[in-house]
Amino acid sequence: MDATDREILRLLQEDGRLTNAALAERVHLSPSPCLRRLKRLEEDGVIDRYRAILDRRRVGLGLTVFVEIRVEGHTDETATTLQETFRDMEEVVACHIVSGPADFLLEVVVPDLEHYERLLLGRLLKLRGVADVRSNFSIRTVKSSGPLPLGQLAAAAVG
Repeated sequence: MDATDREILRLLQEDGRLTNAALAERVHLSPSPCLRRLKRLEEDGVIDRYRAILDRRRVGLGLTVFVEIRVEGHTDETATTLQETFRDMEEVVACHIVSGPADFLLEVVVPDLEHYERLLLGRLLKLRGVADVRSNFSIRTVKSSGPLPLGQLAAAAVG
């Protein structure tokens, strides 16, 4: 991946709706070579997918909760089952296996505290293998999931 590829990625992270012509102009390429690079980035899996980023509050999902899950009996079966379960839960917008006192860190988005209570008591605490659940409520988002820091790649290549 060279500087032009990184610039293409940076621009698409900023505005995923850029046309190939506009993208080509901004990276100082003609449309054909730009499209070839873009297709290669997609085929290589560097660009995973395109999607709209919605304002959570404006669509009625005003509560974000970071949920720490501690697992009992660390087995491959338990880990696989929990990963599949979290992946299938619509409310879970991100799931990470983490180090430290928790085993999983979930980012959960729901309309309100009542909905979270139903998820917690009705589903999370009933999952087989879950030993402990700790909830951290987001008071305000200072920075949401933003573009990846591609500038670090250029610095790493130089250094």
